[in-house]
Amino acid sequence: MFTQAKPSIVFVHGIWADGSSFSKLIPTLHAEGHDVIAAQYGLDTLAGDVAAVKSTLARVSSPALLVGHSYGGTLITAAGTDPRVAALIYIAALAPDADETSQSQVAKFPVTDVFSHIEVADGRIWMKPDGIGCFAGDLPEAEQKLLWATHAAPAADLFNQKVEGTAWRSKPSWYVVANKDRTVQPELERFIAKRMAATTVELRSSHVPMLSQPHAVLDVIRTAAKAVQKSNAQRPQFYARFLGRA
Repeated sequence: MFTQAKPSIVFVHGIWADGSSFSKLIPTLHAEGHDVIAAQYGLDTLAGDVAAVKSTLARVSSPALLVGHSYGGTLITAAGTDPRVAALIYIAALAPDADETSQSQVAKFPVTDVFSHIEVADGRIWMKPDGIGCFAGDLPEAEQKLLWATHAAPAADLFNQKVEGTAWRSKPSWYVVANKDRTVQPELERFIAKRMAATTVELRSSHVPMLSQPHAVLDVIRTAAKAVQKSNAQRPQFYARFLGRA
């Protein structure tokens, strides 16, 4: 009889956020027996951010699930080719194909409301205070203010950068569509989910369902984790039978 440990969870944040955006998910997953960590990176270069995600993978046991929000989807698409990664979970996220960048993917659909509330200064793209409603409008006002106060501004050319790797073409994927999103077009999210043949859940949410509807997002993560655990548990049984030891 083989017992497969629960997969680790590595969270990967987007722009205008950091690892604390997963604060409503991490304690529950810890309590349920998962190794959990949130990658942190500077949003300076795509290659540097992907490298940081891969380094973070080394801090937890394998196999691991990568959970990417927004631009974090671009990162898990590239970093997810790592053999330690068993599955991908996208939350209102981008997922460029081999011939796309984050920017070219976003440009396939109309510009969202949040981009009327940004300022480019000192080589970075800042969200103005009046833009937080487009980003997280279904959170209480105090939480919106906290999210804006801790938001991380990306390098101005970050979305035009490109790295190799398209993990969703070879790894099982799940996708959470936020159908009230005013930062990433919901139609783009649906297009991405369909293209990767992801198991898809649609929520009536702003761009941050992990904060506005954490229980629903936790259910998606649990489902993916159980699928990975079941798949990995079957492999040693197969080899044991093959070797005549079962």
